[in-house]
Amino acid sequence: MAEGQSKKQLLHLVFGGHLDDPDEVHFDNLAELDIVGMYPDYASALAAWKDKAQKTVDDAQMRYFIVHLHRLFDPETGEKRMG
Repeated sequence: MAEGQSKKQLLHLVFGGHLDDPDEVHFDNLAELDIVGMYPDYASALAAWKDKAQKTVDDAQMRYFIVHLHRLFDPETGEKRMG
């Protein structure tokens, strides 16, 4: 990529928390969610997710997720993609 150019950001959020039931996505305590961070691409988000998931592998009710924020809005126009 030429100097001064940046690749398109496709924002991803990585977060996790302790679930009431490992078969459902309902958190025990929203105040204790672990917000890992925002990442400019899926590869970066996946690396962060893997790191956190591996550290909590012994707790079946602890789960981490990747949210594809770029699917909710167009980062270039700001237009919402979902109603």
